This record gives sequence, structure tokens and C-alpha cells, in this order.
Amino acid sequence: MRPWLWTTAAAQLVRLAPSRWWRRWPPLPRPDPAYLRFRLQTAYGDPEHDPAPDDVVAYLEWCRRSRRTRTREKRRARLARRR
Repeated sequence: MRPWLWTTAAAQLVRLAPSRWWRRWPPLPRPDPAYLRFRLQTAYGDPEHDPAPDDVVAYLEWCRRSRRTRTREKRRARLARRR
């Protein structure tokens, strides 16, 4: 289940959704199908391949780590400017 990745998954859904996604029916923040086909093609060699659950978890963990690192770096830069 990995509840610590739920907010990361929700954030990624919104980040990957096309702009003004709420104007299209159904109003769900889904990534652009062309983008998904491209990502599946590059990852698996087949745009129709379903993503492996372990790959999705690894991707979300990477997103979470990356976000934390960026946040930490921004905080350090802000503190350095104050000195």
C-alpha cells in the first residue's frame, strides 16, 4: 500500500495532467495519452504495455526523493543569502 507515497502519487497526477484538465470530460487529472504512450514506448519498447507495479513504485519513490532534495537545496540557498 505504501501510504507515504500517496501524496507523491497525487502530486504527480496533477503535475502530469494537461493544463485546464478540469474542462475535459471526465474531469480527472490524467496525463496526456500521447505522453503516456511515449513513456511506455521508451520504458518497455511497446506503447501498449501496462506499467509494472514495481516500476510505478520506484518512479514515485524517485519523485519523492527528488522533491525532498530540491526543497533542501532551496532552503540552504535561502539561508546562505541571509548570511
